[in-house]
Amino acid sequence: MTSGTWNCLKLFYKINVNISSRSSGHADAGLLCKEIFMKDAECSVNRADSKKSRIRSRYQGVDPDLLEIIPAKPAEGLYDEAVYRRVAVYARVSTDDPRQTSSYELQKNYYEDYVSRCPNWELVRIYADEGISGTSLRHRDSFIQMIDDCAAGKIDMIITKSVSRFARNIMDCIGTVNKLKQQIPSVGVFFENEQIFTLNPQSEMSLSFIAAMAQEESHVKSSSMNASYEMRFSHGIFMTPPLLGYDQNEEGNLIINEEEAKTVRLIFFMYLYGYSTRQIADLLTKLERPTKRGNVTWSRSSVLSVLQNERHCGEVLARKTFTPNYLDHKVRRNCGDRNQYRQFNHHEAIITPEDFVAVQRKISNAKYGGSGMPELHVISDGALKGFVIVNPRWASFTAEDYRTASEEAENRSGDSIDGVMVNPQNGDLDFRGYEIARTEFFNSSSKISVTMSIDGMRFGMDALQKLDCTPYVELLIHPQLHQLAVRPSKKEIRTSVKWATAANVKYHPKIITGAAFLPTLFELFGWNPEYRYRITGIRRQKNSESVLLFDLYETEVLISVEKIQKFCEDNHLPESELIPVSMFGYRGKIVAYPLHWAQSFGSEFYQHTQTPFSSMDNSDLWNVSTQGNPYYGTEPQPRPKEHIEKNLRQLLKEVQKED
Repeated sequence: MTSGTWNCLKLFYKINVNISSRSSGHADAGLLCKEIFMKDAECSVNRADSKKSRIRSRYQGVDPDLLEIIPAKPAEGLYDEAVYRRVAVYARVSTDDPRQTSSYELQKNYYEDYVSRCPNWELVRIYADEGISGTSLRHRDSFIQMIDDCAAGKIDMIITKSVSRFARNIMDCIGTVNKLKQQIPSVGVFFENEQIFTLNPQSEMSLSFIAAMAQEESHVKSSSMNASYEMRFSHGIFMTPPLLGYDQNEEGNLIINEEEAKTVRLIFFMYLYGYSTRQIADLLTKLERPTKRGNVTWSRSSVLSVLQNERHCGEVLARKTFTPNYLDHKVRRNCGDRNQYRQFNHHEAIITPEDFVAVQRKISNAKYGGSGMPELHVISDGALKGFVIVNPRWASFTAEDYRTASEEAENRSGDSIDGVMVNPQNGDLDFRGYEIARTEFFNSSSKISVTMSIDGMRFGMDALQKLDCTPYVELLIHPQLHQLAVRPSKKEIRTSVKWATAANVKYHPKIITGAAFLPTLFELFGWNPEYRYRITGIRRQKNSESVLLFDLYETEVLISVEKIQKFCEDNHLPESELIPVSMFGYRGKIVAYPLHWAQSFGSEFYQHTQTPFSSMDNSDLWNVSTQGNPYYGTEPQPRPKEHIEKNLRQLLKEVQKED
């Protein structure tokens, strides 16, 4: 019943009730209302039946004699002789193995004959990729060129042996097929082994299933290969690819090729003597010294690959790189992601381990602009005993190298200042219980300070002034005492660092970049590389010798407001709960203090006055200008430069005489 009918019925009911109440009563009015309801329901049923009848009548169709049927063009069959097709063939082999080359040639011959048997087919081109995996489109130049030619309207159909030859990545396979189908005119792909023609409407489901199987097959092969490598390496069975300077005997062992070994020694000796990789490459090209593949044109990268190959010193290091994703085949450097295996004395060495280690240090040093052979120098006497000289451009040393170098310096008497025994004499002031307040608690702009981040370090203007604005300094660290020392230096000193620049006759602080060293420093002292650290220092001076000292235990931490907010969001904390922090900002950052600062104003008076430096103020051992002694640790020592020069001259004579 419609709403209009119901409203009319209610109105009618009200009127009828009023009339009937004056005549025959409420009973007759009720009977009348019921009759109206029944009649309305009957009308609704009749209307529904009428609508259904009209629908059935419409869908009974018309007289076939009145309807003309215009038939569609029949679907093109694969071998329809009435259809002219320009055909491309795609072939692929996954390795450069000679046995695969024969397979590749057989594929080409087979499909040339296959296309020629169809008179309406014209072979456009055979596109082929050799030594390329099908799990990715990267480096498949012929495949990409074929798809581009399809887009240009040069190809009507592609024939390939199987889905796995076309692509082992389901996304690449289905995506490429759909792209070709959507072209005008459409380009079909015929997979011979599976008998799938992609222009056939029933092919899509079969192709999706088989493409998924091909991808999974690649996954299984990749897993099996990785497991095989792991088994081989864990048993000391290493692969021996062709290597300059070596041949392989029947058992696969590396045997020195003396003629090629001369080239290897020449490269190492030249680099140790001071020649750059470019200079070495140019000389080898001029001398026409062949690579392992017989190429007489050398590049910097080819020289560097020889210098960095540990096999030249008789060692083997397996799995220096790995491929995390079998689909894209992108190679990543192995930084502890996979097991590595090293074997010393695996075969006869061309280069001594001493020379090889020295070369690796030079290469690492050169990445950050350093020159020459990096060396650690440790101070063995004077007030700076145990300090290690730092060069921010040297990347050859680890945090453990700095610790060991400092520990092996002579033990300093009185290094431990904990539990100082104090016996005040009559008349002396007793300062037990008193503290020397930290300078950080005083609002003063004239503070000797340094700010460090993972990217660089910068000293304050007051630090420059305390050292008479000398433009060059030396940086020294003491890993055990957690101290940084800065002393004046000269430009010609190898370990000097420029910490100030001149502008308008005045010197201003300069940022010291230390991408080679600062990550090691942060590791050494357990700092967070996402934060900046600010340390306040003091100057110690005796006669004309001055040095700045910074206690790396006592650091302010500069945390950006953005990092504070992100930390709160990640941990669902209100920012007010991040305490203790200062009430003021510093260039958009929050200054956080060490927690133990809340327990005291500074250091205990007698501990402060009896530090190692304080005890030497009146000592003859104050000497803070000593350059210290080289530290080599347990690693093999590089040979003297005179010896390198002698060998290099002799080797050049032999090579030039042969040429």
